[in-house]
Amino acid sequence: MKANLNLGSVFGIKIKIHWTFLFLILWIVFSEMKRGGNIASILFNVALVFAVFVCVVLHELGHALMAKRFKIDTKKITLLPIGGMASLERMPESPKQELLVTLAGPLVNVIIALLLYFAIPVQKLMHLNFTETFEILSSFSLQNFLFYLYIVNIALVVFNLIPAFPMDGGRILRALLAIRMNRIKATQIASTTGQFIAVLFLLVGLLYNPFLIFIALVIFLGAYGENQIVHHLALLKGHKAKESLMTNITTFQPENTIKDVMKIIISGTENNFVVLKKNAVKGLLYYQDIIENVKNENMLVKDVMNTSFKVVNGNDDLEKVYQLIHSQKNSFFPVLENGKLIGAIDAINLNEFILFQPKLVY
Repeated sequence: MKANLNLGSVFGIKIKIHWTFLFLILWIVFSEMKRGGNIASILFNVALVFAVFVCVVLHELGHALMAKRFKIDTKKITLLPIGGMASLERMPESPKQELLVTLAGPLVNVIIALLLYFAIPVQKLMHLNFTETFEILSSFSLQNFLFYLYIVNIALVVFNLIPAFPMDGGRILRALLAIRMNRIKATQIASTTGQFIAVLFLLVGLLYNPFLIFIALVIFLGAYGENQIVHHLALLKGHKAKESLMTNITTFQPENTIKDVMKIIISGTENNFVVLKKNAVKGLLYYQDIIENVKNENMLVKDVMNTSFKVVNGNDDLEKVYQLIHSQKNSFFPVLENGKLIGAIDAINLNEFILFQPKLVY
């Protein structure tokens, strides 16, 4: 099963939905049936969930379109059972730009909530007593549908503004801190704050709502990961790709066989290889592709190699290479200088290079 289902694209941004979203729909159907609901209640709640996730997509598009103003592209927006995620190429390093990009998402939900506020008699519903409100909201009407959507958008704004990095609120905190201090220190403070809030979510989740436990883990790990990325990029600043590349690498010709490759793998530590012909890079041979063809040891390398690949220039900034490595499925790249192969770089040797850098002093 594919991890994501493609729903199309908006402004050139792919909209995808993760297959686990199906569990949310099944859980809603199961919950409604368990409490004695009928077809009308099930359809009403399922439709409401889809409407909410349309609002989530619009929220993420707010981030993406604001980022586009600062020449930052967004590859895709992925819908998960816990919300949406816009895969921006990077966050802007300018605190003011990051603040604008981050605020753009919740602002979309504020606009939706305001439109719904004037479209339905919200004030009338708010002034009714509990019994009257319950009676009105128990029916499956369009007015109630829009009222629930109004409440959800308010909740999305409030929830997203919680200063739990890397959520919107945490990014806003980081951006505000970065105006007065360096980005690394600001990220560290925002990350620590986010992890503290995640622990609080975990404790509340253990006592009342198991769903909060999952959210707590996502926030805790996300905060840690974001802090590591910013720290690593700071360590790599000013360094070039040729400082970190592997020069002692084995290359193959397109006419070599899988058996030739297997001998090198067994006798050494290399897993991925560059394929050359007349000193020009013709393809890359990935470990997974080799393993899948071990039974066909007489198969030629040219029939297995991947011809769709990216290359790194020896003078490329390592910050750029780091982002490339962590955005691709295969993290092995040939490094060229003046069109000639001078080595290769992958996630392992780049991480080793990072480990050997002097510690940063904040």
